[in-house]
Amino acid sequence: MSSLTAEQLKEFFRRLTVAKAQIKALLDQTAQDSRPVDLELPIGRLTRIDAIQMQGMAQMNRQQLDIRRQQVDASLAAFDTGKFGFCRHCHQPISFARLEVLPESPFCVDCQESFERER
Repeated sequence: MSSLTAEQLKEFFRRLTVAKAQIKALLDQTAQDSRPVDLELPIGRLTRIDAIQMQGMAQMNRQQLDIRRQQVDASLAAFDTGKFGFCRHCHQPISFARLEVLPESPFCVDCQESFERER
């Protein structure tokens, strides 16, 4: 049983829903920036290099946003199964403080630190 109250669960669900909408908006906004640079454009060499660098940064940003979107979606789905707020590895409750900072967090602090040490 989660140690979160019904009000806390409701607030986390609201925050995750808002985050999902914000991420979708950001992904939509950055779609143009991550497209390949048209090599036929009549621009200078340095401008083209800058455009290619900006494209690479936009693609990386979109990848990070997509990962976060997947985490938010998984957290929202966990509400349906009653597993929101539980670590996906050890199945123990994730602390309120951690969820307060990162509501889409899939792991408790101990498991997250363990994974990071293994890398």
